[in-house]
Amino acid sequence: MAAVPFPPAPPAAMASPLPMVAVVGQQFCAPYVVALTVTKKALSLSDGDFVVSDVNGAVLMKVQGRVLSLHSHRVLCDAAGVPIASMREKMMSMHNTWKVHRGDSSDQRDLLFTVKQSHMLQLKTQLDVFLPGNDHTCDFKVKGSWFDRSCTFYLGDTNTIIALMSRQYELKNVLLGRDTFGITVYPNVDYALIVAIVVILDAIHRERDDHE
Repeated sequence: MAAVPFPPAPPAAMASPLPMVAVVGQQFCAPYVVALTVTKKALSLSDGDFVVSDVNGAVLMKVQGRVLSLHSHRVLCDAAGVPIASMREKMMSMHNTWKVHRGDSSDQRDLLFTVKQSHMLQLKTQLDVFLPGNDHTCDFKVKGSWFDRSCTFYLGDTNTIIALMSRQYELKNVLLGRDTFGITVYPNVDYALIVAIVVILDAIHRERDDHE
């Protein structure tokens, strides 16, 4: 299912549309702003506990988790449950490194990108994203505060914004113990890439909370 356009005007900070930024797949790139809503339960991770929907409430993606395996493993699926991308935490990593592969593969040939914390110790959220074959200069960067659900996604080390994340308050979700936040993906940017990075952000902070 394709994402529907974001109805309001594009964010004022947006410059001219970027060339297509396709990492997971061109089918996840739209020529318009895409608004997504993530709804997740704070204390569990099972099928249906992390759901991504479009502006009309239609489910586009959901996350399956295997938190009791040897290393953390998340699978981003479409609405029908077909795997889109799998995320696995690298063991013994000083920077909370995650590898993301196509589908539910773990084959190096299916590697889509790698996500690392920018620094071993950091107070604010900051992640570097590297495409295969690139280990030095990040291709994408995330900065902000996961605690506030306020993050900005950049094209590499530039000031070019490709997506934004912000908290959404809905009384019914608060009463049901659900965390809700929005993602605004800029035109021509792979929204599956952005969602996969958000899944990793969630996984990193779930683990951190578990150890506190």
